[in-house]
Amino acid sequence: MLKFTSVKDISDLKKAVETALEIKRNRFAFSHLGKNRTMVLIFFNPSLRTRLSTQKAAMNLGMNTMVLDVNKDGWQLETGMGVKMDGDKPEHLREAIPVIGKYCDVIGVRAFARFENRENDYSEEIINQFIDYAGVPVVSMEGATRHPLQSFADLLTIEEFKKRPRPKVVLSWAPHPKALPQAVPNSFVEWMRHTEYELIVTHPEGYELAPEFMGDIKVEYDQKKAFKDADFIYGKNWSSYSSYGKILSTDYSWTIDKEKMALTNNAFFMHCLPVRRNVVVTDGVLDSPASIVVEQAANREITAQAVLKMILESM
Repeated sequence: MLKFTSVKDISDLKKAVETALEIKRNRFAFSHLGKNRTMVLIFFNPSLRTRLSTQKAAMNLGMNTMVLDVNKDGWQLETGMGVKMDGDKPEHLREAIPVIGKYCDVIGVRAFARFENRENDYSEEIINQFIDYAGVPVVSMEGATRHPLQSFADLLTIEEFKKRPRPKVVLSWAPHPKALPQAVPNSFVEWMRHTEYELIVTHPEGYELAPEFMGDIKVEYDQKKAFKDADFIYGKNWSSYSSYGKILSTDYSWTIDKEKMALTNNAFFMHCLPVRRNVVVTDGVLDSPASIVVEQAANREITAQAVLKMILESM
């Protein structure tokens, strides 16, 4: 595996989960793989879990790590192709990327949707430039349309906590004061479609995800009906895809609370974090034994390490 941007880059998902579980039993069993190798983590957007978990995963494998916050640590970078660079950005990605590639063996990139142009965002222009020009393997640490490291951790968490072979998993939209990208829900649906789980997506009308991610997955517009007998509830906000980047609803009746969780089959609550308490989900749910958000976040280290192990073994 010489790049990781989606579940499609993993040839055998079941084996990948087994690799992650093996790593969880002994995080340092494969530390020889990264000896004398370096990973550069490049952030166009802020991070807590992604930065710490990916850096720790690389270190567990014996790799050196360097972190570059583009907005603080280097020149402002131009990302558009064919532009006249007479503004405030003195360097283009087209030169910066191959230079960075000369300093490392693997590059991780985090670049959110900008909500300026849906076509540009959904073309993943930044991450794809790294893939085209870096000359080394590239790992998406979240792009405009997908967050594969998060989704891998989500899958591992469900595998660890599921109480029946084919659990019912519900992805539920929830309110939020800011317009958030579709990357996490897109990616979660895409990964769940590669499992045998029963997946239901629930959201207000107007929040339908892109067809290429949804496929034939059912949308249930009645949140309470969707929650009935669920084993896992994944709460997440996202902005509109059709009215791109817009907030169409701030309906707080969609906030996930104990009353809604009571409709489930003693479901576990999941969220990618950070989460706005008493907006997306109430304190009563987050602070209950049903919440596995911390365990879910901890698995970010494990699945990042599994991805890096597969990449190092392919080099």
